[in-house]
Order: sequence, then C-alpha cells, then structure tokens
Amino acid sequence: MKPLFLWVVCTMFINMHAQHSSMKLKTPTYLQEGDTIAIVAPAGILKNRKAVIDTARQLAESWGLIVVYGKNVFRQDHHFAGSDAERAADFQEALDNPSIKAIWCARGGYGSVRIIDKLDFSKFLEQPKWIIGYSDVTVFHNHIHNLGVETLHAMMATSMQDKPAHIERTISSLRNTLFGEELRYSIPANPNNVNGEVTGQLVGGNIAILASMLGSKSQIHTENKILFIEEIGEYKYAIDRMLQSLKRAGYFSNVKGVVVGGMTKIKKNSTPWGSSIEQLIKDILPEGLPVMFHFPAGHDSDNRALLFGREARMVINADTASLTFSE
Repeated sequence: MKPLFLWVVCTMFINMHAQHSSMKLKTPTYLQEGDTIAIVAPAGILKNRKAVIDTARQLAESWGLIVVYGKNVFRQDHHFAGSDAERAADFQEALDNPSIKAIWCARGGYGSVRIIDKLDFSKFLEQPKWIIGYSDVTVFHNHIHNLGVETLHAMMATSMQDKPAHIERTISSLRNTLFGEELRYSIPANPNNVNGEVTGQLVGGNIAILASMLGSKSQIHTENKILFIEEIGEYKYAIDRMLQSLKRAGYFSNVKGVVVGGMTKIKKNSTPWGSSIEQLIKDILPEGLPVMFHFPAGHDSDNRALLFGREARMVINADTASLTFSE
C-alpha cells in the first residue's frame, strides 16, 4: 500500500502545482503620492555609494513619495552591506511595517540567497507590497512568485549613478508601473527572433540566479509561462552550462515563450565558442518556440520595468516584437 499511497500523494501535488502555475497572482497596491517606500540593501556592499542612494531618494521624492532607509543599509561586512542578520533585519522590518508600500533594493551583487530563508513573509502576504530590483534580486522574485504575489523587475537605487537623461525610459517605466499605468512595449524585430504569439505569466530573471535556485523551494516553474532571462559578465560556455541545467530541470519543456534581455559584457574565452550568444540560446530551446531577443531589460542603462507574475501577451513578427501586460 505504501507505493500506492506515495503515488496518490505525488499525483495530488502535481495536480495542485499545475493549478497554481496558472493561478492569477496577487497584485500589490499601486502607489499614490504620500506613500512611503523603503530602500534596503539585501546583498552587495554600498561602499562610497551614499551620494547615489541619496539621488535615488530624491527621485522618488520628486514623485511625491516618502523614502526611508533601512537602519543597516550603509553597513559594511566585507563583501556585503552588513551581516546576514543585519540585512535580513532591514528587509524584515520593511516587509512587516504596514506604512511601507514598496521595498526598493539598493543594489544586487550577491547575498540575497543568504537571507531569504531568514525572512518571514506572513505579514507581507496579508498586505503585499512591491519588491523592486533585478539581478541578484531574482532570488526574491522567484521566492515571492511561489508565494503567489507579483513583483517588479526594474532599476535599483544604484542605477541613479547614470545621468537621469541617459536612463529616462528606465526611470519612467519604473514610475509609471508603480503608479498603476498601463505597461506595454514595442521594439524593432531582431533577425534572431522566432516569430509567434503567446500569452502567459512572465517569470524569470538573471540566469545565474535562476540556476542557483534549482532544487530549492524558491525554484520557479515555467509551465504555460513566458520566461525572461538576462545575464552579465559570463563566458559563453558558462551561460551554456547554466541554461543546460535549466533545460534538464524542465524549464523549457512546456514554456510558452522566451524573452531575452541584455546579455551584457560577455567575456571572451581563449578557446572561441563558435557561435553568437543568440544562436547559443536558440540551440538549447525547443525548435519553433517563440523567442524575443534584445529586449531592453537587464544590466544595461536601458532597463525597462517588467511585471513578474502578471499575464502578458508576446507578439513577434517580421517587423516588431511587443510585450503587453494585462491590467
């Protein structure tokens, strides 16, 4: 009877998961003038970055928001912005404080995975709020997606190291999304695109972080979803290795489509890879799967906001590629 019991339990789990994968996620409340947001540093150190963080605060204040800093945001603990306990304490305070309507990550780097299991999301789930960032913040995007709440893949506070005029579309997309304006994009077609028209929840993030989440409770599942990926500073063989790991874990088996963001500062190996990064990606994906290349999101100055967990419609044809989010 034990094998039969285990089979029944596993079947129930798979069915429950299949239902959850297509469920509509909770949308945090959009911001209004007078709302308070918190800037916290869950990962990399902010050494000599106070001026740029202050610039980010001034930007948010120009939108009519009140900005508070985590108590430990400028702490230094070797590689990190404070100890794991200090960084977790700031994030927990921002999660639990009902007056804080959004959590804006100061920067990525590395370190979010070290605190994710220290956090209690119970109060957050009672009153969801926007979690904002990219790169290493993919840890939070994935984990919170599995909790059933949308998040915002967008610029971080340190993005204000660039002149505002140079990142105007990056800034406006964050502001517009936070305040509930319609989010839609249309970009020129790329010759590497695979045409198609699909609809599904958008999920994903940084490739290295997605691969590092495999086998954990923060691993996302991509059935009937659109997967966004981006990367920076890796060799092509390393990107291939990570994507092969995702493939073996089933990431591309039943995915609806793929949006490829910035593949930035790809390193050159002494032994040439032999193909473009676009072809590397296409060689891994199922033939005929709709793919949009060079979407302006990731580790580039043009880093448009994306609603993770929100249903989106991706349309790719010979002239344009568009991504439109449902309201």
